[in-house]
Amino acid sequence: MQSATVKHTQLIKEEAKRLGFAFCGIAKADFLEEEAPRLEKWLQGQMHGEMHYMENYFDKRLDPRLLVDDAKSVISLGYNYYTTETQKDKFSPKISKYAYGADYHTVIKDKLKQLLHYIQEHIGEVGGRAFVDSAPILERAWAKKAGLGWIGKHSNLINRKLGSFFFLCELIIDLPLTYDIPPTKDYCGTCTKCIDACPTEAIVAPQVVDGSKCISYLTIELKNEIPKEFEGKMDNWMFGCDICQDICPWNRFSEPHAEPTFQPSAELLAMNKRDWEEITAETFQRVFRKSAVKRAKFAGLTRNIKFLNSGKNEAG
Repeated sequence: MQSATVKHTQLIKEEAKRLGFAFCGIAKADFLEEEAPRLEKWLQGQMHGEMHYMENYFDKRLDPRLLVDDAKSVISLGYNYYTTETQKDKFSPKISKYAYGADYHTVIKDKLKQLLHYIQEHIGEVGGRAFVDSAPILERAWAKKAGLGWIGKHSNLINRKLGSFFFLCELIIDLPLTYDIPPTKDYCGTCTKCIDACPTEAIVAPQVVDGSKCISYLTIELKNEIPKEFEGKMDNWMFGCDICQDICPWNRFSEPHAEPTFQPSAELLAMNKRDWEEITAETFQRVFRKSAVKRAKFAGLTRNIKFLNSGKNEAG
């Protein structure tokens, strides 16, 4: 006879699949012992740049039981966002694929809430919280622990069947479940394509990214002026960057997502170089009404576009 724990685990994974998650893995809610010294070293090296929030809640980042009372399980999920759609003008400043459609925070948080509701409805009184980039959680570490993949040299999680173009999110609940086995092998081998391709040399060691040099950080998180040392090195990215993922051989297994809300607007894809250089606040609000690009704000995006021009970088 199937135990309740196994039955509950199967029920949750089947519902996650029905909701559109590409994969679902589960780990025991415990202290991330291996990650503690890595995080401390990364912070001491000032690799978080101006992301001062990374210095907060050090203990909570390493122990989910401090985020959810009596936490027993961390359910890690991946949601595919890969697309073959591209901006039409090859000279246009570029936007990362993940920001083409609706803001993933909203879309995925809603699905996580549905999953939690389903658990409570079909299993019983289960307490928990849903997280999508919204709390001090080391998402990639938990995804690896839940058996979803391994950490690539670019520090992103890689899944053998789907590559790395997916969002990670979690449900932390007070229900014991059957736990998955983490991968014992790193399938990157001797490949260094991502390290070699990064124009700002942000990948300073395998699995270590100096955030203060990363194009995604410079175009989104950095609120002050972009340092002049990066002029001509931004590869024409105005919001985010996909270089280290685009170059990764494992992403030959990426498949286009099936999420309607992630579809880019025709207007966004059609905008040419001049359109971006002359973008108005009104156009920004219309094109990015529900987009994650709003994080950069109109002032941030226009700052980035001007910086690309100052570096005379027209790489496409």
